[in-house]
Amino acid sequence: MQVKPLADRVVVKPMEEAETIKGGIIIPDTAKEKPMQGEIIEIGPGRTNEDGKKAPMEVKKGDKVLYGKYTGTEVSIAGTEYLIMRESDIFAVIADS
Repeated sequence: MQVKPLADRVVVKPMEEAETIKGGIIIPDTAKEKPMQGEIIEIGPGRTNEDGKKAPMEVKKGDKVLYGKYTGTEVSIAGTEYLIMRESDIFAVIADS
């Protein structure tokens, strides 16, 4: 990864949506909804509290997360699409089962 997020920001790689549905219909890119799940690729060092101490991040690299539909800033790094967002924009960590 060539980007190191600052403060309480994280870099998320959105999970790809399925290209077809059960009936075999191919969904064009323009009709697809944005995925709201992704994998954390990089995390920042954490937010600085009012007393000057770093607050530890609750998420870690490799976590699968749920986030808001219109959350984050889309960036393209080496031809791959990522989202940069604040840790507070993440709703939940998906547990591996």
